[in-house]
Amino acid sequence: MTEKSSTGKTTLTLDVLLTIARMAALEVEGVKRMAIVKGSLNELFKRDNEGIRITVEDNNVFIDLYLILEKDVNIREVSRTVQQAVTRAIAEMTGMDVGHVNIHIEDIEYSNEA
Repeated sequence: MTEKSSTGKTTLTLDVLLTIARMAALEVEGVKRMAIVKGSLNELFKRDNEGIRITVEDNNVFIDLYLILEKDVNIREVSRTVQQAVTRAIAEMTGMDVGHVNIHIEDIEYSNEA
């Protein structure tokens, strides 16, 4: 992910995209936290990018988000809002195109209320 200009080049690591996507998703009301992606290398190495899989092809970013939502939210509405927020954040902050943002709802978190 390198962009060249007449004055030099800018390089983005995958971690930058992961951070942008995570921050944008977690800011959406109704998202409790990111879920751990089962069978991923992140699980083995305890990396802090759980809940996100990103691939980049030809300056297009493809994102899969694995989320745990709060109780009593409209899942469809929260999912669409997350898709819009993540797409906007990636596009505005990096100038890259977003191919898709797939949302995977892994669980709903209910607190133990007495």
